[in-house]
Amino acid sequence: MALKTKPVADLTIAEAVAIVGGTLEGKSIDDSRKVSGVNTLKNATESEIAFLSNQHYKGDLSKTAAAAVLIGESSAREGVSQVILVDDPYLAFARLQRYFHPAPVGGGEHHATAVIAADARIASDVDVGAQAVVGAGSEIGSGSMIGPGCVIGQGVVIGQRCIVHANAVVMNGCVLGNDVILQPGAVIGSDGFGYAWTGAAYLKIPQAGRVIIEDDVEIGANTCIDRGAIGDTVIERGVKLDNLVQIAHNVRVGAFTVMASQAGVSGSSEVGKGCQLGGQVGVAGHLKIGDGCRLAGQTGVMSDLKAGGVYAGSPAMPHRMWLRVSAIMLKLPDLWKTLNPRK
Repeated sequence: MALKTKPVADLTIAEAVAIVGGTLEGKSIDDSRKVSGVNTLKNATESEIAFLSNQHYKGDLSKTAAAAVLIGESSAREGVSQVILVDDPYLAFARLQRYFHPAPVGGGEHHATAVIAADARIASDVDVGAQAVVGAGSEIGSGSMIGPGCVIGQGVVIGQRCIVHANAVVMNGCVLGNDVILQPGAVIGSDGFGYAWTGAAYLKIPQAGRVIIEDDVEIGANTCIDRGAIGDTVIERGVKLDNLVQIAHNVRVGAFTVMASQAGVSGSSEVGKGCQLGGQVGVAGHLKIGDGCRLAGQTGVMSDLKAGGVYAGSPAMPHRMWLRVSAIMLKLPDLWKTLNPRK
């Protein structure tokens, strides 16, 4: 299955300004000039738009060859012939990038080696790639794409315009909403890690729930989301999970929460709406993280966290306290010598 996109026409500067909702300014304005893409300040050509969202790259501003530069009101603009003033240059970049690189669309191709159950209900424009499997009773909505080597289990429901990349797995009974993206190797609906000790061995507890993924969710490569033991694991709308994230059974992740690589959430915990979890954050089981919390990388969460807080360290503590603790830790060897001069 080849990823296909609709042809994209070049934009005039004026059209680009309209897309990003900006204002064109400069020494020599030419809003009829055509542009074919977006690039960095350093690498942009005369037919591309550049952007300055990080002041670390401010030195490239006067040397760029870009046709125009997306820039914030407060940024210096010396040496640039024309700029597009926007509130958020990175957001403006994202909007133009989405125009020039639209999402791929299905065309109804089924590879000869794909195995599709006779009673699977697949919209006419769904692509199914080489050696993919679609199980009995599954349903796939219009415009979706199932990549090579994917396994869609029995009774799975996949909404419209979803992209399931190569070798991803959606196991029996799981549900994906509309506009969901699964990156290569993602596993949705694997068994939760549930066992009971008999005194002589671990007895596996059947994991009878599902995974429910709501609209506009993206799941990173090799990320695993376990099905519930009783009831469902739920990923609410707009959530973005990086590569190598682990979501255990019966977890609920609130809408528009993001998690960076190697974060892990243990069973039956709840992560609120709009939270941000840095890389390698670990959340113990049966906890509640309030809405809007921000957790620095490698934070270890061992108790409930109040909404809106910024946390770091292990165990998790308010970020400012963690800064003080870290400063003291660096001084501990000298303090020890002072307290124990003979050692």
